[in-house]
Amino acid sequence: MRHCAFLPVAALAAFAAAAPLGAQIPDSVYLRRALRLHHASPMIDGHNDFPWEMRSQAHRSWEGRDMLAGMPTFMTDIPRLRAGGVGGQFWSIYIDTALIPQGAAKAMLEQIDIVKQMEARWPRVFLPARTAADVVRAHQQGKIASLMGIEGAHAIENSLGALRMFYDLGVRYMTLTWNNDLAWADAAAGRKTHNGLTPFGLEVVREMNRLGMLVDISHVSDSVMVQVLRNSEAPVIFSHSSARALAAHRRNVPDPILQMVPRNGGVVMVNFYCDFVDSARIRWSQQRTTALAPVREAARASGDTAAVRRAGEQWDAANPSPRTTIATVANHIEHIRDVAGVDHVGYGSDFDGIDCAPEGLNDVSTFPRLTGELLRRGWSDADVKKVIGGNLLRVMRGAEATARRLQAQRPPSSATIGQLDSA
Repeated sequence: MRHCAFLPVAALAAFAAAAPLGAQIPDSVYLRRALRLHHASPMIDGHNDFPWEMRSQAHRSWEGRDMLAGMPTFMTDIPRLRAGGVGGQFWSIYIDTALIPQGAAKAMLEQIDIVKQMEARWPRVFLPARTAADVVRAHQQGKIASLMGIEGAHAIENSLGALRMFYDLGVRYMTLTWNNDLAWADAAAGRKTHNGLTPFGLEVVREMNRLGMLVDISHVSDSVMVQVLRNSEAPVIFSHSSARALAAHRRNVPDPILQMVPRNGGVVMVNFYCDFVDSARIRWSQQRTTALAPVREAARASGDTAAVRRAGEQWDAANPSPRTTIATVANHIEHIRDVAGVDHVGYGSDFDGIDCAPEGLNDVSTFPRLTGELLRRGWSDADVKKVIGGNLLRVMRGAEATARRLQAQRPPSSATIGQLDSA
């Protein structure tokens, strides 16, 4: 700054005029402003895989693990949630497809138990939240609203009764598929044998609307996205999806479907995973998969899994991964705003479920950096508040109002997949 004092006044004025406004203000200013906004209204993340990671890494035991002291092998713990100004967190209750034939219900219930134990161990930090009003109350009390969402409707095993029991346990959204097709719904990564939803699939959506459980259409095929947006009586969510126009991945949402979202009133919560937001990283990953395929095939025959690791390390050294940054994620947020509107975009990090996060956006403490990037780009405080949580709260209130109306009109559905899909 001392060197600038020797510049003529006219030169300083010219420099200021030429530089973008955001470039003239230190990042720390935007970061402080971002934190103020997080503290003014609840910042809600739509997707965090901590329960699955806890089940996998710690075998469901809290012994020797303290979220309050810090958990460095995770992307999530209490000090970092606090540093990130997180006001509400949807914990993903996920099940690997390998467990579908047996052990599915057990895996789901164990993760719900992890969340409930967490809430009971640190009641001064977490408030169990089941409604939008609960989220607001948690924020007013200086606590973090603790919410749950199922990732993959194979968890309900084609049973609407099981769906209702998960709702009673506190689950407030369900992702209709993971990477696998169901008997009644096509996944983005599946074979798409149903051309979307079967009649039973539509009945699942109908019953979720009646319950007040948010229908999550991340992971599903384009046809399922369209059918849900046309048929759901309540606003829906994409809990962790980005814009396909910027990163051509089947998990992302194409513009024609983004254009449908406002009519439904839903929200697209942008995923942070490098392979979903960065086209260069997507190409790099595809090339890596192709290059290592012969090694993996040989390892399946020989059992030499170490060979795959060594080959991967060698390939990575020769082919460095592209850099994915906070700006990349902000670009997706702005694209969805431009196509669907500022009322229809939010944060859906996928922390503790990803192996590559953008530089500077690597755990739950870093949310304010993304908020600060939006502010640096000229976003108003009012619009930022919508993105960090206001839009999701509106969607939750809409789903709750729809549920009250539908519960006054019809009883719980007794339909079965055999009845509806047998024709």
